[in-house]
Amino acid sequence: MKSFFVTGIDTGVGKTVFTAALANLMRQSGIDVGVMKPFATGMTRNHTIQSEDVELLVKYSGSVDNQNLINPYFFSIPTSPFMAAKKLGKTIDVDVVLSIFEKLQSKHNVMLVEGIGGIMTPIMRDYFVADLIKDLNLETILVSGTKMGSVNHALLTINVCKKYGIKIVGFVLSETDADGYSLDDLESNLTSLSGIDVLCKFPNSQNPVEDASKILKQNNILSRL
Repeated sequence: MKSFFVTGIDTGVGKTVFTAALANLMRQSGIDVGVMKPFATGMTRNHTIQSEDVELLVKYSGSVDNQNLINPYFFSIPTSPFMAAKKLGKTIDVDVVLSIFEKLQSKHNVMLVEGIGGIMTPIMRDYFVADLIKDLNLETILVSGTKMGSVNHALLTINVCKKYGIKIVGFVLSETDADGYSLDDLESNLTSLSGIDVLCKFPNSQNPVEDASKILKQNNILSRL
């Protein structure tokens, strides 16, 4: 099975829930899956793992890899890596990320790499999430929320992928806004306008990762990747 990069059309659309759910299903199916979130930002937490997103990936993948490999860069400011590094006086070396990915990929049958924000979130001044996907040579899964404007953001994301030569595996739709699109209407819009399949749809849930894992299994997602 291939490795994949999970990106979103925006921030807060459910990338981590989907990535953790897919890792969970793979692990339950006997697949040796590794996880990586190269860049994470947010307030420092009083936990062994500083990033809540990374903690979820580790929990549901069952990963025992070193945290510094799973998440090479954590910045304690909830903004883009570019701005966070600038404000904190830190330097980002993308070659470090690429080297770590190769190391993890050699240890696991499948790697799931989760991005940060949307596809044009800046990592450095002239280097964006799209550049990282391209350099990792991975196909991408696009996660979309349901707030109004999602179709616009999705189509813009598709255009960026075309520009960079990034192959899109499909869409994952996550109900993030009760006042936005219905999941069915959003699916109809995106498939009609883009011709890209929707792999699965996640309604709002109190147990998002567990419920998403069940939906992925019901949709036979592993045979479609």
